Order: sequence, then C-alpha cells, then structure tokens
Amino acid sequence: MKTAKATKLDLLNFKSLPIRTFWITSIAFFLCFFSWFGIVPFMPDVVKDLGLTPSQKWNSIILAVSGTVFARLLIGKLCDKYGPRLCYSWLLVIGAIPVVLLGLVQTPFQFLVCRFFIGFIGASFVITQYHTSIMFAPNIVGTANATSAGWGNLGGGANRLGMPLIAAAVVGFGVAEAEAWRYAMIIAGVVCFLMGLVYYNFTQDTLDGNFKALKAEGKLPKTKKDEVGFLEAIKDYRVWILFFVYAACFGIELTVYGTMDDYLQNTFQLERVSAGNIVLSFALMNIFARTLGGFFGDKFGSLKGLRGRVLFLSVILAAEGIILSVFSSVNGLVLGIVFLVLFSLSVQMAEGATFSVVPFVNKKAIGSISGIVGAGGNVGAFLAALLLKSKSAVAEKSAIIASEGLGAEAVKSAQAAAASEAVSSGYLIIGFMVIVASLLTLAIKFKTVNVEEEASEFEAEFATQSV
Repeated sequence: MKTAKATKLDLLNFKSLPIRTFWITSIAFFLCFFSWFGIVPFMPDVVKDLGLTPSQKWNSIILAVSGTVFARLLIGKLCDKYGPRLCYSWLLVIGAIPVVLLGLVQTPFQFLVCRFFIGFIGASFVITQYHTSIMFAPNIVGTANATSAGWGNLGGGANRLGMPLIAAAVVGFGVAEAEAWRYAMIIAGVVCFLMGLVYYNFTQDTLDGNFKALKAEGKLPKTKKDEVGFLEAIKDYRVWILFFVYAACFGIELTVYGTMDDYLQNTFQLERVSAGNIVLSFALMNIFARTLGGFFGDKFGSLKGLRGRVLFLSVILAAEGIILSVFSSVNGLVLGIVFLVLFSLSVQMAEGATFSVVPFVNKKAIGSISGIVGAGGNVGAFLAALLLKSKSAVAEKSAIIASEGLGAEAVKSAQAAAASEAVSSGYLIIGFMVIVASLLTLAIKFKTVNVEEEASEFEAEFATQSV
C-alpha cells in the first residue's frame, strides 16, 4: 500500500518517515549554512593573518555566493535523476573538503578559491526543499518547506555564536589564539562530512523507497524523462519569475545581512559588538519568520487555491520592498531597528511564501525548478553586492581624497559617512527593484487542472491517513 504524505507538521512524531526526513534534512541544511558562513566571525583575524586588502575582502563575499549559483542549478537536476538521499550525502562529503582546506590556507588567493568552492554547499537548500516537497501533502507543504528552510538558514546566524565558542574551546586545549579560526573551520568541515554519512544511512528518497530500487522495480522510469522535466522547467516563464522573486527576497537578505554590520556602525556610530548582536537577532528570526510565510501561503492556498498563494507572495514581497526603502532613509537608531525587524520579518516570510508556490509549478520537475529558483537567490545576492561595492568604493575614495591632510580621525569619519550614504542609496534602489518583483509575481498563472490536482491530492492523502 502506498505510504501517505504527512498532512500536518507533527514535529515529535519520530515514527513518521516525513517527520524524520524533515529533521535530518533541516539539521543537514543548518550545518551547511553554519559552515558556509563560518568564516564571517573571524574575518578581522583572517584579514590580519593573510593580509587581505579591502578589495579582496569584498571579493571573498561575492565569491562565496557566486559558487552557489552553479551548484544550485546543477543539484536540482541531479535530484530529479538520482534522488535527494545520494545528492545530499555526496554534497556534504565533498563540500566538507573546501571547508577543511579553508583552515589550512596560507595566501589570499587560496582563501578566495576556498570561499568560492565552499559556496557549493549552499546548494543544500535545494535538496532540503525537494525532500520536504515530496514528503508532505499540499495543505502543509508550504509550511514544511518554509520551516526546514528557515531553521537551516539559521545556521548562517548561529555561527556568530557557535564558531567563536568552538575557537575558544580549542584555545582551551592549548591552541594559539591566532590559529583558533583555522581549527574551528576544520572542525566544521569534519562535522559536515559525518552528517553526510548520517544522511546516507538514515533517510530514503521517497515515501516508497529509494530511486535506485524503485527504478529496478519499474516504479520509476529509466528513460530520460528527468531531462525532459528539466527542459520543461527552463521553458516555463513562471520558473523565471520565481527566479527573480527569490533574488528579490533571499538574495537581498544575504546582501543586507552581509553589509548591515558596517552600515549600522557607519550610520549610527555603534560599536562592532553592538552592531553584530543586532544583525544576529535579525538572522535568528529565521526560527519562525520563514515558517510564517509558508503557513500563510498554505492558508491563502486553502481559501483561494493556487492564485491565493501567488497573491500572498506578491503582497509580502511588496511590503519587503517598501520597508527596505523606508529603512534606507531612517537616521534614528530606535526607528532604524524597528524597520530592520520589519524588514527581517517580511523578507523571510517572502522566502517561505515563494516555496509554497514552487511545488505546484510542475510536479514532474520539482528538483529542477527548486534549483533554478534557489539559484535566483544567489544571483540576486551577487548583483546587489556588486551594486553596493561599486557605490561604496567610489564614495569612500572621493571622501578620502577630499579629507586628505585633515588627520587620520577626520579621514576615517569622512570615509564612514560616505560609505553610509552610498549603501543607503543602494538599499533604496534595491527596495524599488523588490517592489517591481512583487508586481511581476502577479503574472504567474496556473491552469485549471493544476488547481484541481492540488485539491484531489490533498483529499487522497487525508483519506489515506484517516484509514
């Protein structure tokens, strides 16, 4: 008898295969993001140790999100062909290599190369979304996708606490403090490797078994239908709209998260520790904010069908763009924090809402579509980072020239003010682009058959579980 998809997110029901899969894939995703951004808390040490220039530091940020674009595009297609279990296991095992090597680098070039290849483990997001998409019924799939993604994204913030704690622990064992960041990265890589073994041994591809066994039994096609699915995905205009939409939410979250420390210091004259704690709080909202996006996507889907999911996505994305635009012109710290919290809530809800729509675009190519849309996030981060880097670099250079001869403190103050103004104008431009993406979302249409399939699938899954 066919095993039923889960119709609710019962997190403590460990006997349920979908729930076990949810936990394992979420933890794997968390560890990947923890390692992906694990070097961020140590960047002052890295700059000092390796002698990175400001340009090399910016390039390392851009490279870290660039590598993920190619990995996400590829991994979605591989999931459709080989299944999420093998893809995740190999991604964790192979992805652990550049994480470990980052702890061994001796030159800026080696550092940049490792940061590029570490970005590949950011493709873990696609596999997590694929695996939860095929384990949960339509009424709850948006919530399940959003929660697993949000808890995984949390790794990108938790490393601000976790990595320094690991470094402090190794110092306690007699390692020199200047070398602690290297050992922390090596440990993170080893943990990723071990998680790859866990994923291989304790998960399965689908509710009915692994892809390899199902193909041998004739329950999955051995033909090139997976390639047909990928071609269908890249020809579907809705996929590319969602690509742009995810660039406008997850891509912007990555960029804002990566630039906010300096912006808060330059704009509100905060200490680095205070600014870092505010940004950490922003990241920790992934515990619930992204889940809310998936939850409301499912609720609007229940009320208005697939069109309801799209409408909610458009509204929350517009809210994100408006809030970021207003935040860019705020000068008071308290009001700035209020708008930063609102931005955090809206951007993460938009991410959850995006993947409450993705599973219904083409159920024969969920992996390929998840990969393309997921890659959109990193393309958005890449372009936004380039925009902010170009504006900031020009403004800072002009400020330094204009204040030359006035003393080190005057130059530093002028440079900070110029950087703040440049990034502020960049945030405003990005906010307008997000609003454009929200309007574009309304062009997503579904055939009547898709709406009927969603309703009938939920009814069938609910009936199976009731029996």
